[in-house]
Amino acid sequence: MNDSPTTAPETDPVRKAILAAMDRMLCGSPKRSTGRLSVSQLAVEADVRRWQLTHRHTDLRDLFQARVRQAEDSRGTHQKTVKERDDLRRRHAELQRYCSELEERVQAYATVINLMALEYEALTEQSADSARVLPLPSRRTPSA
Repeated sequence: MNDSPTTAPETDPVRKAILAAMDRMLCGSPKRSTGRLSVSQLAVEADVRRWQLTHRHTDLRDLFQARVRQAEDSRGTHQKTVKERDDLRRRHAELQRYCSELEERVQAYATVINLMALEYEALTEQSADSARVLPLPSRRTPSA
């Protein structure tokens, strides 16, 4: 009675019903139960009494519980990777905005530096008499 479900095709209609119910529940398409992954709901889905899973077909109960744990683990891993991906996308968007701001600043600084260089060149080329803007003498004393 407690043969493993993978050793041979099932001939017992109760075991077939339990295996089919297990597959439906794990796929997320229950027909009779709430879909909650518990042994009680598996019994409801398979249309068998609960004691048949807890006392008679314990191998199927154990198989179901193992498959539920495996599904929850993979679902948890999937949710974790989805969350990490979303965090990376958010961080990437923040970094792109920050880089854009830095590029704008660099462009503004380059414009100011070029303008100041042109003004300095224009000032140094003018004679002291014709210049309206005179360079201020430095207060520093030249070091020897």
